[in-house]
Amino acid sequence: MRYKPTALGYVRTDVSGIAQLWDESQVRNLAKRFGYDFADMIVYDPKSGRPPLARLRAQATRLDAEAVIVPSPEHFEGGEVPGTLVQQLDVITVSPEATYARRAMPPLRDLPPVQADGA
Repeated sequence: MRYKPTALGYVRTDVSGIAQLWDESQVRNLAKRFGYDFADMIVYDPKSGRPPLARLRAQATRLDAEAVIVPSPEHFEGGEVPGTLVQQLDVITVSPEATYARRAMPPLRDLPPVQADGA
């Protein structure tokens, strides 16, 4: 059995409009292409009055998700990927295709030179 990391999708109804089904399909396709186990599509409607990312964060925690895939940055407030979300999950956008990784690799230290053993 091979482990596949879990991903969620996130779309806003006010941003997708009539293209919502297309956006959801694009999110699922990218998850499959990147090798994720797609667990859930979080659909946010601003008319609900709830905080935009509350359900996404709760589901991500509950499902131990590694990433969230969105159609574009416009699906977040102000059209920008929230840094606080990137601290919890990798954020992947379909268009433009980009990944905002939560675990950036720190710079590697220079290793001390190997000393030849006189033998």
